[in-house]
Amino acid sequence: MEEIAAQIPAGARLVDVGTDHGHLPIWLLLQGRITRAIATDVREGPLSRARENAARYGCALELRLGDGLAPVRPEECDTIAIAGMGGETIAAILTAAPWTAEGHHLLLLQPMTMAAELRQFLYANGYEILRETVCREEQHWYVVLTVRGGAAAQTLPLGACCLSPALLQAPGAPAYLAHLLKRARRALDGLHQARQADETRLATQELAVRTLQQAVQTLQGQAAAQPNHIEQEDSLL
Repeated sequence: MEEIAAQIPAGARLVDVGTDHGHLPIWLLLQGRITRAIATDVREGPLSRARENAARYGCALELRLGDGLAPVRPEECDTIAIAGMGGETIAAILTAAPWTAEGHHLLLLQPMTMAAELRQFLYANGYEILRETVCREEQHWYVVLTVRGGAAAQTLPLGACCLSPALLQAPGAPAYLAHLLKRARRALDGLHQARQADETRLATQELAVRTLQQAVQTLQGQAAAQPNHIEQEDSLL
């Protein structure tokens, strides 16, 4: 949540999808960072908790019951946060709100699972991944995708969507990608040991391993070259 909050522009009009307790919009309102906050949830229970929290802190948080962005009109917001859901669920929410692909809204997406599937969807539907932020909490890794629509659609195989150019630039990417590579190799080993492995799934996993392995090697090479680069600069002084 801290990483998402840090990327929300000052003066934004925010929609927090699946708000749960409303912590993100309430904190931003208290900080004076945003001018409007709409919190949606598909269940009344989380909205009731968010309503109680907003009343406790005296925040003007607008609460709406509904699925995803269905209760929101495009002109009511300029920034959208969708966090704590599976990548396929996030993709479904965006599919049901095609106006998010027009390029007028900043999207902050935090998939708990199926990040590759989410990237594949974003590429195919004209969204650009501007930035990826790597987060780690104890043994759990998370990634936040900063996205905007209005880009050219492109079709990429799922195995190639295990990362993005933006992820390669993220602080913490080498350790995160090494973690993903270890998991991908373990999954590939499991498929090879299966008696009747699905050929499509096998090819996808093999591509993911190759993509991650190349990325890890590239980042390791860059890190190894960096001290030499500094020494060369020092020698010129």
